[in-house]
Amino acid sequence: MTKHIKLSPSMMCADLGALRETLAVFEKHGIDYLHVDVMDGVFVPNLMLGTDYCARLRALTSIPLDIHLMITNPEPKIAWFAPRPGEYVSVHAESTKHLHRAIQTVKKTGAKALAALNPATPLSAVEYVMEDVSGVLLMLVNPGYAGQKLIPETLRKIKELRALADAKGLKDFEIQVDGNIGFANVREITEVGADFLVLGSSAVFRKDHSLEEALLKFRETL
Repeated sequence: MTKHIKLSPSMMCADLGALRETLAVFEKHGIDYLHVDVMDGVFVPNLMLGTDYCARLRALTSIPLDIHLMITNPEPKIAWFAPRPGEYVSVHAESTKHLHRAIQTVKKTGAKALAALNPATPLSAVEYVMEDVSGVLLMLVNPGYAGQKLIPETLRKIKELRALADAKGLKDFEIQVDGNIGFANVREITEVGADFLVLGSSAVFRKDHSLEEALLKFRETL
């Protein structure tokens, strides 16, 4: 049986003026999650999305959120986003001195916790919390901006993380990946072990296709 690959469009790339229309397309085509990039201008050099945006999405659609916290000192701020059971919240290993505490804070809300890693951060940064999370989010580009090129070494990182999870016997361990995932590379990305894809301007929010056309083409490629 082929494993289901979860799709989570990056809402920082969505047209705010056509949010209802965008969500209607995602609902029609069975999108799994909505990826919400939260940036504080400190951990990454950009400001993006926040608590009000999360509340707005929840009011407009039943698609659960996949909240990516790119913020310093995340532990006291997790509750601001009111995570719900069935949603995901990612916390960066680089953003806190107490990753395990941040993960437990997420799990106490009922949401699923992911540990996130920037491209240059080694897997050893999450090795001792892998049993405590639903999976790991691997950045394939440096976080902060859409439209970047995938860093080739991150493909090896995906493969090594999948091997590490298998060695630990973590059968349901998820590997989410984020950055420059598109028609040309998605097969390679999933073949090395990724099973939870964040889709941005290289995949569904494209200038050369409508949202629905791009989504259909991406699914065909996948």
